[in-house]
Amino acid sequence: MLLKYFYDPKLAHASYLVGCQKTKEAVVVDPGRDIDQYLETAKREGLKLTAVAETHIHADYVSGARELADRVGAKLYVSDEGPAEWKYEYAGQYDSQLLKDGDTFLIGNIQFQVMHTPGHTPESISFLLTDQGGGATEPMGIFTGDFVFVGSIGRPDLLEEAAGIKGSAEAGAHQLFHSAERFKQLPDYLQVWPAHGAGSACGKGLGAIPSSTVGYEKRFNPALQYHDEAAFVQYILSDQPEAPKYFAVMKRVNKEGPLIIGDTGLPEFLAPDQIGKFQNQATILDLSPSAEFSQAHVPGTVNIPLSMLASWAGWLVDYTRPLYVIAEAAELAEAIRVLQKIGIDEQLQGAFRRSEIITQGLATESYQVATPADLAPRIEANQVKLIDVRADAEWNVSHIPQAEHHFLGRLPEQLTEMERSKPIVVQCQSSARSAIAASFLQAAGMDVINLSGGFQAWLAAGLPSTSMVQDKVTCSPNSIKACSLEK
Repeated sequence: MLLKYFYDPKLAHASYLVGCQKTKEAVVVDPGRDIDQYLETAKREGLKLTAVAETHIHADYVSGARELADRVGAKLYVSDEGPAEWKYEYAGQYDSQLLKDGDTFLIGNIQFQVMHTPGHTPESISFLLTDQGGGATEPMGIFTGDFVFVGSIGRPDLLEEAAGIKGSAEAGAHQLFHSAERFKQLPDYLQVWPAHGAGSACGKGLGAIPSSTVGYEKRFNPALQYHDEAAFVQYILSDQPEAPKYFAVMKRVNKEGPLIIGDTGLPEFLAPDQIGKFQNQATILDLSPSAEFSQAHVPGTVNIPLSMLASWAGWLVDYTRPLYVIAEAAELAEAIRVLQKIGIDEQLQGAFRRSEIITQGLATESYQVATPADLAPRIEANQVKLIDVRADAEWNVSHIPQAEHHFLGRLPEQLTEMERSKPIVVQCQSSARSAIAASFLQAAGMDVINLSGGFQAWLAAGLPSTSMVQDKVTCSPNSIKACSLEK
């Protein structure tokens, strides 16, 4: 048997190719949309990719299952568990087998046994793998998808938080408890192969180690230490990371079936003087480093650096509007790959070269970047409005006393709540996310300043901070005015 591990760090997504070396067949488990990596690996190993197996309808990325079924005729092995509204609508168009708990299928001499593990989603299944070609009669490992991770377990609240299905979070938490109890009955020696690692929003506290064992997770995974159902439900529903709103779009896309990419090439670069035609009709996304964007950019454009595109485009780009990107030729292929993974490629209409934009003198706008020392007097005097765009967990640990909290991913829906009578200072932990926020708010017509170095630089300057956890304000002798305020 051959087992190959694929990992996309930008989405913290893990997928697997399993091959039977005797029959020269292979299956991909939970594939991403960029399927060439699987096809190239199979070819290099002398295997034919004949099947795709999915653990559930994914919400955080566009699946490559349909792409493989369409392009190479791979048979689909997908869940038939859960309610009618969470069935694979496109599966019937291809050679497919709908799976229930206890079902088995073979890829060559390798057996996959289905285990229904609802909770993260109602249709979620896991696959127990037995290498019968090697003479084994018991499984060696389990593909858990978004059910059990290294050091964590899949969150049950995504359908409610992202898709708006009321009441599904608590119901899913109860299902997840019983799935976890069933998982604990598996042999300790089984290897655990999850679909995500550290950084994924599909759970809290995911480990960065690629795999684990059932026995290790039973001993050390915090979510598997609960024996009381009510206590487990309270634990699993608390302190989850923000649920990206684009997850609802991904869930629908993967249920209905993504568009086939095929051999589609890159979008053409348009003449720079055409950009004015689209400024009020489309989203124009500039992928430049934030330091460059802050100094010169086209008015009305939003800046998400290429290195942060996978993390924030799904939050901030309107999936209902046409999209254009500003990038250099060397960046475009990677940008398209990322946009395809989160399903924004359907909106992409074209691209502009940033170098040509600059040469033509079209980058006529900039925004200020200022240090904590420069801004602290203005913040204390209420001459500017300070917006903290960090996540809830970061804000709760500590923040600047005068700050107002607006998480970066929620800015599009909170614009109407923001004061516009004075300049807005945006701040995150290091100033990377706040630079994105600055571009977004400026495009919405606001006067913005980015706090250089973010909260880290603020603390390093000895300026005051407050904590919702400790319920107090702490100050340094270097503070602009002394304080010992208890909230």
